[in-house]
Order: sequence, then C-alpha cells, then structure tokens
Amino acid sequence: MTTTGSTTAASTAAPAPAPASAPAATARELGLAHYAARGVLEYVLARHGATFAQQIALRAAINADAPQTPDELVAQVQGSLKADPAAIRAVLDELRAKELLVADGEHLRPTEAGRELFAAVAAETAPISARVWGGIPAEDLAAAGRVLALVTARADAELAALTA
Repeated sequence: MTTTGSTTAASTAAPAPAPASAPAATARELGLAHYAARGVLEYVLARHGATFAQQIALRAAINADAPQTPDELVAQVQGSLKADPAAIRAVLDELRAKELLVADGEHLRPTEAGRELFAAVAAETAPISARVWGGIPAEDLAAAGRVLALVTARADAELAALTA
C-alpha cells in the first residue's frame, strides 16, 4: 500500500464496483446490506464501549426536538429496533449508568459525554460511509430509498397486525 502524507492509497481509492449481475432486491439481500453496514458501526461502537442499541437510543435522545420521557424514548427506539420495551428500558438504564443520559425531572436528556460519544462515532464512520455510498448514482439512491421506504412501511404494517 502506498502512502501519500497521512493518507493511504486504499483510503482514497474508488469504491469497489457493483457486481456485474446484481441480484434482485430480496429480503435476504436487504438483510445482508443491513448487517454489513451494521457490522462496521458495531466495530466502531465497541471501541468506545457502546452497543448498537445504545447508539440508537442515544441518537433518539440527541435528535429529539425537546427532552423526552423514558416512555417516549422507548417508543422511538422500538420504532427503529422493533425490540421489547423492557429491553429498551434496560438500554436506557445502561446509558444512565454510563452517564450518557441523565434524568431531568421526568425527562431524559443526553449529557455532554453522550453528545461527545455520538459525535466521535459519527466522525469515525463518516469516511467509511462515504466510501460505501460514494459513486452510486443519485437516481439509484433515490430508487433504493423509495423501495426501502415501501418495504419498511409494509413490514411495519405486518408486524403491527401480528402483534395486535
């Protein structure tokens, strides 16, 4: 691997080309893409002593327009992870124990340490995401976004029917 200054040729190389004959988008293909990307994120999170579920809960707290109650955060995280509410409450307790979330009256809010962790993980994953998504034509991303939104809505409706 050649280096130029502090940048390696591998880190500036064009993204790997798509397979010549791309498979049809199936649940398996979508799952493989999800777990490939999640694997990268979990690797980075592990270096910071955090889990995927903690990151999702912390993101919900940080991105909220106003402080959230534990019940509101549980509902938001459940919408993303489809996890049991008791398991999500345990994640919120873990974040409080790590002082990444703090109780503020009846609400939970992110601490400065929580915001710093979230920012550090985002900074570490940003160049990886750029390599993963780079070079994909905008029209392909738009089509994928439409398909994924439709699949998500349909799967959410099926899950709601199963659990009603």
